[in-house]
Amino acid sequence: MLRKRALHVVIGLVTISIAATGCGRSTSGQTPQPGGAASVAADAKAADLVPATIKAKGALRVATAEGYPPMEMYKQGTQDLTGVDPELAEAIAGRLGLKLEMTNASFPGLIPGLQADRWDLAMSSMSDTEERRKAVDFVDYFQAGGSVMVAKGNPAGVKDLADLCGRAVVLAKGSSNLAIGEGQNATCAKKMTISQSEDAPTGLLQIDAGRAVATIVDYPVAKMLAQESGKYEVLEAQYEAGPWGIAIDKKDSQLRDAVQRALQELIDSGEYTKILEKWGVTGSAIQAAIVNDQK
Repeated sequence: MLRKRALHVVIGLVTISIAATGCGRSTSGQTPQPGGAASVAADAKAADLVPATIKAKGALRVATAEGYPPMEMYKQGTQDLTGVDPELAEAIAGRLGLKLEMTNASFPGLIPGLQADRWDLAMSSMSDTEERRKAVDFVDYFQAGGSVMVAKGNPAGVKDLADLCGRAVVLAKGSSNLAIGEGQNATCAKKMTISQSEDAPTGLLQIDAGRAVATIVDYPVAKMLAQESGKYEVLEAQYEAGPWGIAIDKKDSQLRDAVQRALQELIDSGEYTKILEKWGVTGSAIQAAIVNDQK
């Protein structure tokens, strides 16, 4: 599922095309190593794998694109970044023995920024796709899809996606979640009545008014909207779920391995789960840090 910006349903097609275009970046003295974890010592600590050039600087430069809560956003009334991605980035930097330097940037500019050496990692709810892998490697850290949202108490008794057949549903126009609903509708003997909203929050207004019984929203966003409003419930099933990854320039394979090991250490220690619990998105947790969705 492609990262959408600012709760407005804008699919990252621009980013996909950019990901296929090599802008060039210095190798930082690193030699590409295939295979991720298998290419490094099994007992090596994440901090031991940090490239010498980054270790000498003492900082890990990470870029994100705020505006996609609860993954990345500003603390209310400030320009301080918070959310799942900033907290995980801080924890990863800690495991690497580095200070975190986090930058807010435009989402379409994240991969070009990596290639231009403006930052070391991009961490911004970015889908790990085959097209983007032409430009970067991903350390996958999250698994997310679309989830069904209903009014609190689930008065219509919706159990799953198939249960939306024959009902009034609102879906954000142009979104991958609209495609999920339309795909399900094609299999329904009794068709849904589908209306389209500008974005997820405005779609929920139709549920409030009784004009729709459900919508489909990206799981982490759905959980945040339900928690903040207290007016909705999220069914835990996720549809068309896919991996989100930490993007790293392909030339930086040593850094990729260090980040993968750092994330695995966080998973093993339980710190990863605590961060996801804080933001209510444990349903998107992974069990092992992998590279480029290679199970």
